[in-house]
Amino acid sequence: MSAPITGVILAGGAGRRMGGIDKGLQELDGQPLVQRVLVRLAPQVDSVLISANRNLERYAGFGCPVLGDTIPGYAGPLAGLQAALSRAATPLLVSAPCDSPFLPTDLVARLRAALDANHADLAVARAGDRVHRAFCLLRRELLPGLDRFLAGGERKVGLWHASLNLAEVSFDDEADAFDNINTLNDLQARPDVQVRP
Repeated sequence: MSAPITGVILAGGAGRRMGGIDKGLQELDGQPLVQRVLVRLAPQVDSVLISANRNLERYAGFGCPVLGDTIPGYAGPLAGLQAALSRAATPLLVSAPCDSPFLPTDLVARLRAALDANHADLAVARAGDRVHRAFCLLRRELLPGLDRFLAGGERKVGLWHASLNLAEVSFDDEADAFDNINTLNDLQARPDVQVRP
């Protein structure tokens, strides 16, 4: 029997490229981005957490536990991973960013297969020459090392990944699934957009 997996949706950023608004709550086709990610991620995992640093009550309305970073000042996706690893009751955790509402419906299965086949610490998605580091499956036992990394003042996801036994998983067949919505222009280029504070 395969080990259970917790999913975490990373929605704790400052939204700087979107003018400081809360990116996960922006609507695409009448649905908040975080909800679109939840709909695609939830069937692939045993439970879902949401990492958020503001609008906590609104995020809690999506029916998942919400956790904030323990490091102040919007410390980046690793701080969200740290909080989720601290909370997860499963041996594995998979992450997805709130601004990628088209993520693959087979994301977790493919990451899991690579993690197991390579006896890796972490499996991460890649499409073409781009590694999508926010889409990763990792072992809960990495938490102490991540704690030390962050306590040393480091914040770069790629630098932490470089310190691990990493498996990159090709999603060249689904490259468009990793399209993300980083700016208001990205959002407004889509139909039925509503920008919310």
